[in-house]
Order: sequence, then structure tokens, then C-alpha cells
Amino acid sequence: GSSCEKCDFETDMCKIFPELNLQPGWIRRNGRSGMGSPYSDHTGNDTAYFLSLSSEMGSSSATLRSNVFLPTDKERICQIKFYYWISQMNGTLMVGLQKHSEDAIKNIWQDSAEQQNQWKANMIAINSTEKFEV
Repeated sequence: GSSCEKCDFETDMCKIFPELNLQPGWIRRNGRSGMGSPYSDHTGNDTAYFLSLSSEMGSSSATLRSNVFLPTDKERICQIKFYYWISQMNGTLMVGLQKHSEDAIKNIWQDSAEQQNQWKANMIAINSTEKFEV
């Protein structure tokens, strides 16, 4: 069967980002929270929830770590589709891959807000012969 899981943060952090992997700075909110843009999710819904980095974080960074994904193979590749919004001029969003036999996190994608203040969609395909986290 498909191991695809849709995560929209409507009720909780889904199974993708366990609460204990949430670093300080990340909050689950919607467009009506009074915390500035974005004022809606990627569909224009202002009551829909998304994850946001608190503005108090300033210029520091914060990580979101996924749960453990099983190895990929010919039948089961891992494709992660996500929507994101970058509002700071100097903001950069990076996706890293950590295989379980390696200490280092390998940067596999990044975007640094040339088109800021709009929702963008992206899809990443991951191949790994061992368990991994994103």
C-alpha cells in the first residue's frame, strides 16, 4: 500500500514531526493569529493551520526534524511535497537528509526568498538504502 501521508497541521503536528522534534521557535498557527503574514494558507484559507517560525527568533535558525522513514527501493521512492512561505529578505529554507549510519546532515535542497511573501510548492524525491530522517 501507499505510505503517503498528508499533513496539514489542522489538528496537530501529524506523525511527520513529533512534538519532541520541534525546536523552540516553531509554532502551529493560522492566518488569524495576529502574528503577521502569511494571513492564510496556500489555498487562501485564513483559518487553516501551518507551521511558522516565531518572529522573536530574529536571525537565528530552527530545525524541524521528521520521524524515521524506511529505506527506499524501486517500488517505494520517497517523494515529499510541501508548501512554504519565506517573508524575510535574508531567510533561507533548507531541507537536509540524515541517513542513520551518518552523523552529518546532507543539504539536499534550499531556497532563499528571491520571490518572498508568497506560497510556493516544491517536491523532493529521496533515495536511501537505509533508514533516514529529513
